[in-house]
Amino acid sequence: MSAEIVNLRQFKKKQARSDKDRQAEQNRISFGRTKSEKKLTRALNDKAERAHDQGRIDKNDDAE
Repeated sequence: MSAEIVNLRQFKKKQARSDKDRQAEQNRISFGRTKSEKKLTRALNDKAERAHDQGRIDKNDDAE
């Protein structure tokens, strides 16, 4: 029943590298889009917002 002996300094460095790699992967997903992909997403969001606003009923107009 002997445990594996590890160097704590090396373990911490390995853990920090792993955390940095995980964060880098997340950043590539979040920010690694091309300009055209960003424009397409923005255009689709604007179109959806306009469609949503067209169905809005203004209660202020009915009260007058």
